[in-house]
Amino acid sequence: MFQNQVLDEYRKDIGQKLLFTMSVLILLTLLTIYAILNGPVKLTYAEMYAVFTGQIVSGTAYNIIWNIRLPQILTAIVAGSGLAISGAAMQSVLKNPLASPFTLGISHAAAFGASCSIVLLGTGTAYSTGAVVLDNPYITSISAFTCSLFSTAVILALAKIKKATPEIMILAGIALGSLFTAGTSAIQYFAEDTQIASVIFWQFGDVSKTTWTELGLISLFVIPVSIWFAYNSWNYNALNSGDDTAKSLGVDVDKLRMRAMIGASFVSALIVSLVGIIGFVGLVVPHIVRKIIGGNEMLLLPVSCIIGSLLLLASDTVARNIIAPQVLPVGIITSFLGAPLFIYLIIKGREYW
Repeated sequence: MFQNQVLDEYRKDIGQKLLFTMSVLILLTLLTIYAILNGPVKLTYAEMYAVFTGQIVSGTAYNIIWNIRLPQILTAIVAGSGLAISGAAMQSVLKNPLASPFTLGISHAAAFGASCSIVLLGTGTAYSTGAVVLDNPYITSISAFTCSLFSTAVILALAKIKKATPEIMILAGIALGSLFTAGTSAIQYFAEDTQIASVIFWQFGDVSKTTWTELGLISLFVIPVSIWFAYNSWNYNALNSGDDTAKSLGVDVDKLRMRAMIGASFVSALIVSLVGIIGFVGLVVPHIVRKIIGGNEMLLLPVSCIIGSLLLLASDTVARNIIAPQVLPVGIITSFLGAPLFIYLIIKGREYW
């Protein structure tokens, strides 16, 4: 009798969590449709339907949907998913609620790399009209990506050689972030006004910078890494019970932690190098999911992907519509939303950790 009651309670709990997941997926779908239709130029459902069914293959509506909004919307979905699951994986393997691409110095390293490219290699230009463009965005992205990987390599080398604890890895990331921030400030101090404007322009996280090519590159790595994280969710659950318990269950703790950090850092570095600095998604989303559905990694990781996509897409939609026809960088919106939300979660407590 007691076993049946426990089983019924478990099934009810899982059913509620799956219902929540399906509801968020439906909300993400509805928000995607809304984002396609709304922006500086409003579109109708009829125009959207005609474009997707092939009845319209040219013209304003076609170009807005296929060449502007759809790549931007899908980039927000994929990038939000990648940042969120990377943050969730980092927090799980390091057993630290502050772990994220931001706190490990990855974002700061990317900003330093982009600054070096713009100032030293001359890949950014600001015109008298106020327009700021990156003359060679690919070199800028490669430079940002390389510096991000360097920051990651230093932290992983510290963990491998010195047997650093997860806490030490977080502190090392904060120290590296401070170092790269100082380097970026030094470069800006000696840069020209137009170069400083280009650096600041890059640092504004903005998914509208991306095209189908960048979207394909992000998806090429985010999707398989996310699947790999979900595949190893049982191991992460074992790790949450402590290293000794995980080892007794046959989990290679050191190898699992190292691989998870490499995958999460690589995905974060790629996203940041292509879309700029988007704060708080990787930090806040796992906390939100843990608060709602608990710490079961088998649900935490996939649901973090969905919530991350929803949060970044909602922020991008707000950024495109709040002062239309002007478009704000989405990084500004995520920071405005993420900071008070994170403070609220702190006030409510951390009983889910």
